[in-house]
Amino acid sequence: MAITDWAAEDRPREKLLQQGASALSDAELLAIFLRVGIRGKTAVDLASDLLAEFGSLQALLAADHARFCQCHGLGDAKYAQLQAVLEMARRHFFEILKRGNALTSPEATRAYLSSQLRSYSYEVFACVFLDNQHRIIELEELFRGTIDSASVYPREVAKRALFHNAAAVIFAHNHPSGINEPSQSDKHITDKLKQALGLFDIRVLDHFIIGDGYPYSFAENGLL
Repeated sequence: MAITDWAAEDRPREKLLQQGASALSDAELLAIFLRVGIRGKTAVDLASDLLAEFGSLQALLAADHARFCQCHGLGDAKYAQLQAVLEMARRHFFEILKRGNALTSPEATRAYLSSQLRSYSYEVFACVFLDNQHRIIELEELFRGTIDSASVYPREVAKRALFHNAAAVIFAHNHPSGINEPSQSDKHITDKLKQALGLFDIRVLDHFIIGDGYPYSFAENGLL
């Protein structure tokens, strides 16, 4: 049965307009992006198959060009369209943070950091430098590798914070495994960074771990 034959409240586009995007499943959201299905499959069927093939929506969104285009129903045009959507989302959240306050926009902070770091296949340690009103100055990716093997150097972080004349910082790093719980190494380096920056009266407001699902907050879990 074609989607046009479904009840209006079950069609992804109409459902979104009536109930909002949050009411839709991953497959329904992806179906709207795809717009059309393939022979014998609706856009929702195709979306469900793609999610099963990749394992999750996040994995599909993070797929490189070659892997993405291997799938039936996808191709260069869809890949370009997806990258444009992802980049617009990143710029949207960055503009919110630039205009506002990182402490009063926690969801935008999480969303922006997730959009920046979630797709890497290796660990990236980043720092958001903030002024004395906690407005964003700059976000920099400072270290790559893993927290264990590619050490995070407190002296280098302090140098960048002083360069930006930052009054506070928010750290973030991704876990390519998808597990968004802190390791002992994560806790240890966060303590070292907090101590080093404290010598210059620079506050560490939070440290986010970006994995699958909701980013983990050190501050919200009493680790700062």
